[in-house]
Amino acid sequence: MTTELPLVGDYSTDSVADSGLRVGVAVFPGTLGDRDITRALTRHGIEAVQLWHRDTDLQDVDAVILPGGSSYGDYLRPGALAANAPLIKAIKAGVEKGLAVLGTGNGFQILTEAGLLPGAFKMNDSARYHNSAETLTVANNSTAFTKDFSKDERIVLPLSVGYGNYWVDEATAAELAENNQIVLRYAENPHGSTQAIAGVANREGNVVGLLPQAEYAIEAGFGPSTDGARVFTSLLSSLAGGK
Repeated sequence: MTTELPLVGDYSTDSVADSGLRVGVAVFPGTLGDRDITRALTRHGIEAVQLWHRDTDLQDVDAVILPGGSSYGDYLRPGALAANAPLIKAIKAGVEKGLAVLGTGNGFQILTEAGLLPGAFKMNDSARYHNSAETLTVANNSTAFTKDFSKDERIVLPLSVGYGNYWVDEATAAELAENNQIVLRYAENPHGSTQAIAGVANREGNVVGLLPQAEYAIEAGFGPSTDGARVFTSLLSSLAGGK
């Protein structure tokens, strides 16, 4: 089901006890969701560490999140310029060592452009920008960002995107399914994405891209649901378990 999202105002910045965990929040020119990601992390007792696009040091963080927005104004293609930033090179080195990385919205697009996730993004089939709440099915609840969901659970998350048509060829789509790399699927398919894919993971499972933005659905009354909060509780329990 697709519904239009209302505009909402500011909200509180309450937080829970400090977990001792530190998560990097990647910021590029044009990033819009870094404050929302920071707030979501803080609410779950995780310290948010700003990582600027020119940084080459990840500051010993436990994970990294690439927020949504329009990095570099989506010039060339969404995520194309950000994918070549010095910070991405540092993130790639971290991924090779098992670092957990999440990209939401434009962050997902950056991860595909950087080659950290398969696929590419095209303009929505409607040729229109979509701002909506989407019903999704959790296809993989074994990642660090989805373990607090049930497999095949239906959730609702907000989506705001013009280039949301996720594309892979059919052979790659079959491979993603076989390797349990498809993380979310749309109940409907608002953009024309291959096999209604809304989120994927790399083969190792430590890099995840979600086109819906969980950070806008963490508190009752602000967003279409509170389902997004479990992305952050999943990360909290995953990282705490590794300490």
